[in-house]
Amino acid sequence: MQRTQTRRLVLAAASGLLTLGLVLPASAATSGITPTSLDVTGGAISITVPTGPVDLGTTVNSVQGSTIVGALGQVQVEDARGAPAGSAWVATAISTAFTPAGATIAASFVGYTAGPITQAGTAVYTANNPTDLTGAVAVVSASGITGVNSATWNPNIDIRVPGGVIVGEYTGTITHSVT
Repeated sequence: MQRTQTRRLVLAAASGLLTLGLVLPASAATSGITPTSLDVTGGAISITVPTGPVDLGTTVNSVQGSTIVGALGQVQVEDARGAPAGSAWVATAISTAFTPAGATIAASFVGYTAGPITQAGTAVYTANNPTDLTGAVAVVSASGITGVNSATWNPNIDIRVPGGVIVGEYTGTITHSVT
């Protein structure tokens, strides 16, 4: 009987080892690959302008008229849209007439010179320098854009004051936008 119990014990032990051998892997992985992705979405395009009021200076009234030129202050377009190659934007400006009570210097007498443009990113920037701000006209444009970009400039505003205008402080508004 002892021999039968020994045989059973040996068979049970061998069976257990076979079961363990089937459960445990022959070798464990030491690394693994997980495909991963992310999305980058476009931001916005915006324009920042001087808050003012801006004093362009003083000119002497004359029969012939005069021109006054003054810096408006820093204008900046930031384009965070991440646009595909070849995209563009246009910054425009429009002026109201400059008036005190009872007098007017029309917006058609208001000019705009962008001056040097400080740029960041890939684009071709063009200053358009209009001489009449009656309607919204392009002042700076960007073309050939790839990715994000920005442009900063400090425009000079020139106002051609007609001869014989009423003496006083003339005020108006210059409005910028970007599309």
